[in-house]
Amino acid sequence: MTLTRKEFLRSATLATAGLLAIPSSFAVASRSIKKQALALSHFPDRLHAFLWRNWGLVPVDRLAAVTGAKPADILKLAATIGLPEAKPVSPDQMQRSYLTVIRRNWHLLPREQMLELLGWTDEELTFTLQEDDFFYIKLGSLKPDCDPIRFRASSVEIQKKEKWLSDVIREEFRTGLPQHREPLFQFVKELSKAPENTVKQRPSGFSPRFGYAYFALFGDPLLQPDIDPYPEGYLAQMAASGMDGTWLHIVLSKLTPFPWEPALSEHWEQRLENLGKLVSKAGRHGIGIYLYLNEPRFMPLSFFEKHPELKGVQIGNQAALCTSHPAVQKYLVDSMATITSRVPGLAGFFSITASENHTHCWSHGKGAECPRCSKRSPSAVIAELNQLYLEGINQGMAAHTQQKSPALIAWDWGWQNGWAEEIIPALPKRAALMSVSEWDLEINRGGVKNKVGEYSISSVGPGPRALRHWAIARKNGLKTIAKIQAGCTWEIAAVPYIPALENVARHAENLRTAQVDGLMLGWTLGGYPSPNLEVVAEMGSSSTITGQEAMQKVAKRRYGAAGEAVTKAWRQFSKGFSEFPYHVGVVYSAPLQAGPSNLLWSNPTSYKASMVGLAYDDVDSWRANYPVETFISQMQKVADTFQDALARLRQETDGLNLPTPVRKALTDETGVAETLAIHYSSVANQTSFVVARDKLAGEKDKRKRAELVALLEGILRREITLAKRMAQLQGDDSRLGFEASNHYFYVCNDLAEKVINCRDLLDHWLPEVAKAL
Repeated sequence: MTLTRKEFLRSATLATAGLLAIPSSFAVASRSIKKQALALSHFPDRLHAFLWRNWGLVPVDRLAAVTGAKPADILKLAATIGLPEAKPVSPDQMQRSYLTVIRRNWHLLPREQMLELLGWTDEELTFTLQEDDFFYIKLGSLKPDCDPIRFRASSVEIQKKEKWLSDVIREEFRTGLPQHREPLFQFVKELSKAPENTVKQRPSGFSPRFGYAYFALFGDPLLQPDIDPYPEGYLAQMAASGMDGTWLHIVLSKLTPFPWEPALSEHWEQRLENLGKLVSKAGRHGIGIYLYLNEPRFMPLSFFEKHPELKGVQIGNQAALCTSHPAVQKYLVDSMATITSRVPGLAGFFSITASENHTHCWSHGKGAECPRCSKRSPSAVIAELNQLYLEGINQGMAAHTQQKSPALIAWDWGWQNGWAEEIIPALPKRAALMSVSEWDLEINRGGVKNKVGEYSISSVGPGPRALRHWAIARKNGLKTIAKIQAGCTWEIAAVPYIPALENVARHAENLRTAQVDGLMLGWTLGGYPSPNLEVVAEMGSSSTITGQEAMQKVAKRRYGAAGEAVTKAWRQFSKGFSEFPYHVGVVYSAPLQAGPSNLLWSNPTSYKASMVGLAYDDVDSWRANYPVETFISQMQKVADTFQDALARLRQETDGLNLPTPVRKALTDETGVAETLAIHYSSVANQTSFVVARDKLAGEKDKRKRAELVALLEGILRREITLAKRMAQLQGDDSRLGFEASNHYFYVCNDLAEKVINCRDLLDHWLPEVAKAL
């Protein structure tokens, strides 16, 4: 049976309840579940691993301070192992890549050194782990046990390992380690420029059309004025791509006064002021701002020692602010009124009432444990919550009668079967109902049947759940919104967009036929001003334009004389991508985002794959309900189709006399497609490696063992080739490997580390295995 995203995450979320909302959260977790950090045998020791992984991401003086060294010591050691000359790390880069830094040090540093490396307080780290799109869950809801790393002079044994490492680097990278020729985050500068050829989109049959900003920060974006998630140029490009709105993550207690503990809301007025400035700036480009409502958040039990009357359902060390209590209801209404009265130009809000976050008493199906909510149905509680939101919106807008009131979009994400039939009729008539378009769509990949949950471009919606809920909404006078992923999905988010445009066009055409009013174009991923978004805009601009015509228009506009060849490639990419082995477990667990940067291990790690974060070697989670052979073949089938289509595209366009900017755009397009092919080939390789490794451990027959050794050697050499090629691509295109709510999944040093990792297995592990033959 296919799990929904909610079911997939429930166990992880419940396991961490009460840990994330208190200081030293992952320290508490590691005390309750001790697990040793993974050893990295391809480095001389952990100090060398720390230096390698943070080189170019953290300033040298900070690396020295964390390890108790002098900067000169760090520079000397870096030169010994072949690292390039240190370049300055700008404050802007540090602020945009903190998740990348945390992830790469998760198995290296204890909490205290992590804080020193980041230059953060304990509270800042705790907030990030909780509020940056559930980042602690993405790290596996477990902090590995790490000893502090201290600088020391290399022993004779370590020097031998240093020599092996430097020899491997010289052999594998004869022209030097791969470099970011286009600096990290260069795309921010490029997207901040006004578009050279602004295309004015015609009015659309879809309204609104909102998505997340491609490089917006997730945690507390309204309190970081020196990081602009919406520069003027990017807003113009969003509009040119056909978007008329974007959304922003907020926590209500940070944006408005929290009456019971005012300290929680420190700087709320500054956040609202910054929000007002953003609304005005975006409005000048025709872009409306929508706010995410996932409220009220659970509070730690210590809070309820002072306010026991507000306590609802308890889960772990936290409990709900019960929304059936009049004081909590007043807080919600007042908060919404505060926002809309002070920022009347907001386009709207969208509410999610059954997410991974714990909010109201029924948000995780446990309302029967609340003395108040046990007397009410989950449908009544959820409908009332949306009514409270709208009441606050109306109160706040009372003094702004000349302005249009912000919209309220109620999202049915996570609602259990049967809830919608009761909730939707009770929603305010001014509200709209949003459903994930492809939810419950039946698919068959490689002979394996599944149902789609969400985040799929390989599957073309809408599915039966959305159609059913939209019909109920229309019957009750509500507008309908389709939540789709137009640009990219967790099927792969390490690219700015998935060039399977025929699938995207067909989905838009189906939604047009279904008479859906508006579109949410994506979650945190997919906000790049891509051809995908332009195709959706074309499909919405006319009731008669076909997908083929829309693709041709966009391809000609972007790639000139190469447009026809690109359109043909998009159709071939779409056909291949439709073979992706979709399952929510595959989408969240397989190393789809890390691709060839994901390390290989000579022995099972025993670590479980985390949600789009750390995949380890957990093949059973990667493949979900697909037989392992089917999973491998489907991944490779998609990769091969992309490579074949790429070869034809390059052959058909190499001789064309294209202007330099168009040639650059075409090169970038092929790089995106090749990245997808490399990632999926690598997933197939990694799966084959783990299967062969585990077979080898139990195989007694010498001939079969020799065959497995040969197979493993071939896989390792293919992974080296893929990692090197991916490093070339990323070095030329700073968009590759990046996603807004995860920052960089990998950088060039990670891909070089994978080469070293494979050489370590080839030079040390496999020879030892072969001796046993």
